Amino acid sequence: MNLNSDSYRLWRNFLTEFYTRMRNKYVIFIICIVALVIIEKENNIISRVSDKLTHRQTQTSEPLSFLNDSSLDDSEMSFNLTQFLDPVQAGQKHILLLATTRTGSSFVGEFFNQLGNNMFYLYEPLWHVERMLSEDSNISSIVYRDVLLSLFLCNFSLLENYISPPPLEHVTPALFRRESSIALCEEQVCTPVQKHVFERFHCRTRRCGPLNFTLATQSCLSKKHRAIKTVRVRQLDSLRLLVEDPRLDIKVIQLVRDPRAVLASRMIAFSSKYQTWKSWAANGEVPIDDEEVKRLQGNCNQIRESAELGLSQPDWLESRYMLVRYEDIARFPMQKAAEMYRFIGIPFTSQAKEWIIKNTHASEVVSGVYSTQKNSSEQVEKWRFSIPFKLAQVVQDVCGPTMELFGYRFVDSEETLVNKSFSLLEEKQFNISYVTDFNL
Repeated sequence: MNLNSDSYRLWRNFLTEFYTRMRNKYVIFIICIVALVIIEKENNIISRVSDKLTHRQTQTSEPLSFLNDSSLDDSEMSFNLTQFLDPVQAGQKHILLLATTRTGSSFVGEFFNQLGNNMFYLYEPLWHVERMLSEDSNISSIVYRDVLLSLFLCNFSLLENYISPPPLEHVTPALFRRESSIALCEEQVCTPVQKHVFERFHCRTRRCGPLNFTLATQSCLSKKHRAIKTVRVRQLDSLRLLVEDPRLDIKVIQLVRDPRAVLASRMIAFSSKYQTWKSWAANGEVPIDDEEVKRLQGNCNQIRESAELGLSQPDWLESRYMLVRYEDIARFPMQKAAEMYRFIGIPFTSQAKEWIIKNTHASEVVSGVYSTQKNSSEQVEKWRFSIPFKLAQVVQDVCGPTMELFGYRFVDSEETLVNKSFSLLEEKQFNISYVTDFNL
């Protein structure tokens, strides 16, 4: 084919442009294919990672709360910083003793504190938290749960945020009732005494300086079991995420006492806060609609609701809840201690047995609001002679359903109240599976 120079140039230009356009289209097409392959691979990787994180998230609770955002609800107020920690060690137990003030919880807590090298015991760590929080019970319950979780995991950093004055480099002289924990006063946690540093709750077994939380963490991690005693958790259902956390093997023991005895004891132990009740006892009738009476009723209702939930054994609490009356412990301390140890699944040590014998058969009762040394069988009904009958009547009126659930008998006169031959206790068994023969 003969083409003149102009035609040739036209064809060459056309073919060159056509080739260039086709080449660019293929390049773009190839680039798109490569990009799609890369994106698909990344999506697969992200999907697998997301699945693993989602699976891990469903196995963990949410230990920290964002309290500054009031718009967040319970499910949004937590952020899981410890979700990658290892699950509970084989055989390790976490014991939570729930009570209210003046129910004998200091005494019962010693059952676990006295286990020696196998137990890390904390006495009322939520005392610091309560002092920092407002009256919003919803927020309080979330924070209490989060702090308890971190402590069961031997992490004191969250608790440090609530101690006043704030710890310096994880060291504080201000931990509430430090001396009530054997573990916090052991040699490995005992720092040198510092002059001019006042410690209200200093160790009594040995002279120690301010508590170093780093050393406390090391001690906690070295112990087989961990126990916490608290009178500040109001509702059992607020602890569901804590109980379900797979890193823990939690056993909850709820300690209760006759609400008439509780009132009588509080009027003596916290006299300044119960002046209104004392005035009613001395001067006249009790106004049933008074805020003090309503508060008493609310407390009784919360205790009863928690007990009803626990005794109903929902799936998340199955084999994890035990109800104990203080009166039964006072009458049969060794038997009831054995039942609690059996429920938890830990050995009843000779050290704990010796402590119980010594502190339930004391010939001389040691005075003090938090004393644990007493002749328990004699002390258990001493309140009957200190509370006026009309105050006992008020308690029966507003706490009747709670008393009936726990098996506390009503009295209809002053004579019956002070008649010790009339028992105020019905014989009841609340935890049948744990009340069996036990080798003491």
